[in-house]
Amino acid sequence: MGGTFLYFAYGSNLLAKRIHINNPSAVRVGIGKLMNYQLDFLTYSERWHGASATIVKNDRRHVWGAIWEIDLKHMESLDRQEGVPHKIYYALDVDVIVPEGGTKKCRVYQQCVIPSATEDIEKLADDRKPSAVYLNIIKEGAKESNLPEEYQKFLHRIPDNGYNGEVDIGIKL
Repeated sequence: MGGTFLYFAYGSNLLAKRIHINNPSAVRVGIGKLMNYQLDFLTYSERWHGASATIVKNDRRHVWGAIWEIDLKHMESLDRQEGVPHKIYYALDVDVIVPEGGTKKCRVYQQCVIPSATEDIEKLADDRKPSAVYLNIIKEGAKESNLPEEYQKFLHRIPDNGYNGEVDIGIKL
């Protein structure tokens, strides 16, 4: 069984060294914009010491991310990394708009518990704030992926919970 699939990353997997921990075949093939969703944070992650990112339906917003091409043999490891077996996230197939025109069908992950959308990401409740270390990985990944400058500025406005210590993800960041 050969082949590949496309994965739309909007969180820590924007960063190459993060996605390659469990998905060594991942090759960034570009960036894209997921329409009618917004970035949000909800479920506390012990691994990250703060809330982890998710996408939430919102017809007035969009989420930028990296598009990775990954060998099908790594789909199961990506599902495990995203907590699919533990019902933390589930996979969706979505159409992602690419800058060169058109769309690409990509796999994306959304948390199983869907919150009410946070209208103002700058005013996240304390229990929904990501850790500083996690948010910094997202921001580094956005820069590395060359996401639009306006979106990178948006990411810098997201408040964190102040935790900048060690995280258990298998690499030193």
